[in-house]
Amino acid sequence: MNILLILNDAPYGGERTYNGLRLALSLQKEKAQVRVFLLGDSVTAALAGQKPPVGYYQIGNMIEGLLRQGAEVELCTTCAQARGIADLPRIEGTPLSTLARLTEWTLNADKVLVF
Repeated sequence: MNILLILNDAPYGGERTYNGLRLALSLQKEKAQVRVFLLGDSVTAALAGQKPPVGYYQIGNMIEGLLRQGAEVELCTTCAQARGIADLPRIEGTPLSTLARLTEWTLNADKVLVF
């Protein structure tokens, strides 16, 4: 099964991005093909070098785990540019992307989940 997760919220301050990534990791364990598209404030989840407090969930580690297991994770270029982060270092394997790519992924997905 091909599943697309679209995330919208910042990685910290709320739990929707965290919960979306938790579900993505669980879906991969069930052998689903997982794709994650970061929109809006969620594009900041892919910034390299974030250091949340000890004991707090680590969004970067979750994204890296998804990538290691074969998921695709891409970021909205327009959203990254609007936030002034398009040129900042990102987690390896998280390219800037386009609405055309999100459209393609949406049309090819068996299920689309939005967080």
